[in-house]
Amino acid sequence: MRSILVHADNDAASEGRLQAALDLARQFEGHVTLMIATPLQQFVSFDPFGGTYFAAEALAKAQADDLALESKLSERLANEDVPWDIAMADGDIIGALAGAASLADITVVSLPGKRESLPPLLAGDLALATPVPVLALPQDVKTLDPDAPAMIAWNGSPQAAAALRAAVPLLGGGRKVVLVAVGQDDGTFPGTDALRYLSRHDIHAELLVVERGADTVEERLEEEAAAMGAGLIVMGAFGRSRLRETLFGGTTQYLLTNGRYPLLLAH
Repeated sequence: MRSILVHADNDAASEGRLQAALDLARQFEGHVTLMIATPLQQFVSFDPFGGTYFAAEALAKAQADDLALESKLSERLANEDVPWDIAMADGDIIGALAGAASLADITVVSLPGKRESLPPLLAGDLALATPVPVLALPQDVKTLDPDAPAMIAWNGSPQAAAALRAAVPLLGGGRKVVLVAVGQDDGTFPGTDALRYLSRHDIHAELLVVERGADTVEERLEEEAAAMGAGLIVMGAFGRSRLRETLFGGTTQYLLTNGRYPLLLAH
């Protein structure tokens, strides 16, 4: 994970994302790219007769704000011992990050929490749009704890397998790793195969199969994460269709919007 992409803006969670990215860069001798994205199309309006109008003052303010943020971040990073650069885009957040992530190893964003200005499923949309893992941090997380247990939400699906492979660099170092399956595997890959794969990377994980009981799958996973003091949940994004989870709910939708644990997502 040597090319680390970070969503940069002026929100309170930005420092946590940046610190997590810097820590990863130090761990893997990597490079941090901060992406400032402002959807300038929001300042353009059209009338029914085909005319186009620009909100010139608002556009100028947004551009000035972006330049001020770039200057602030440059000053913040000037004395860090990690190589970095800042990229700027005038498109929407998801499109800008997805494009830049094509040549990144991981993308760091925040979970929405109560912040209405973020797309509610930014991390999930990115996981669907890019081939690289997405690290999504709760709003109040200041950085990742590399020693806290990691929980892998396992259902035997290709999405879960993709997330597990993507997470390997973050699972070493002797941290406790537990694969948690709610009920028996109903997918393509049994949990024992996942354990064997991890062992080849010197990661000696445990497999915990728990009954669902009266809870939903996502509630049981959250209970197990709390019980082990998990510092990271690794999961496949949208094993069921994205539209189905949006309409009816699901594990990805729940953990993205609940926002209590750092998530590593892959599709």
